[in-house]
Amino acid sequence: MKQENILHANVIGEGKPFVILHGFLGMGDNWKTHAKHIAALGYEVHLVDQRNHGRSFHDAAFSYEVLAEDLKVYCDAKGLVSIVLLGHSMGGKTAMLFASQYPNMVTQLLVADISPRFYPVHHDAILEGLSALDFRAITTRGGADKALERYVSDLGTRQFLLKNLYWVEKGQLGLRINLEVLQNEVAEVGEALPSYARFEKETLFLRGDRSEYIGVEDAQIIKTHFPLAQIVTIANAGHWLHAENPKAFFQAVVDFLT
Repeated sequence: MKQENILHANVIGEGKPFVILHGFLGMGDNWKTHAKHIAALGYEVHLVDQRNHGRSFHDAAFSYEVLAEDLKVYCDAKGLVSIVLLGHSMGGKTAMLFASQYPNMVTQLLVADISPRFYPVHHDAILEGLSALDFRAITTRGGADKALERYVSDLGTRQFLLKNLYWVEKGQLGLRINLEVLQNEVAEVGEALPSYARFEKETLFLRGDRSEYIGVEDAQIIKTHFPLAQIVTIANAGHWLHAENPKAFFQAVVDFLT
């Protein structure tokens, strides 16, 4: 893989490598606050941007197979041979597949609010709203927020999405994500973990009590792929559980690590 096709990451702290993978339309920077707390426990935290997200490269290929391979290439390039791996949502699916493919590289696996099962496409309004942003007319973040509000009513979700805004040049806004590819390949995000995938080491699944991503019926499918998994529910939290109840989320992570 070419040098420019190594994933971008911010690295915080020193110690045992701890890799965090963000969710769909997110970026590593979304996890900066948690990374600082985790680093304080004696970890070198890698906040990775997955392909077509954040500052990482854009590419037409997009599936969990290539996302997991991107992480392998990143780890090899950085000399990471043994990692703790945490993934949220889409990043959780990448983490599950990576751990099952390279079990010797992962000592502990943490998956935030996603199950190994199939999910139907449900990002239509968000993708439509992002596509409708006309940066010939929109010249401020406030203007982008106002335009996006027609499609996404929830302020928290809009704030999350608008972290993708950046100044392409003076006076010219743009989006960091590769929107065209992510729209074309959005069905890939919901793909189930392959039936053969297994990881037989300590695994923690964290679910928000207000989220529908991990339900009662998911416990069995989780155990099929991850026989040593434990499932912990974070109170007063939806799908973005790490942002909605950061204190409880971090405590659950600490309890698992120690």
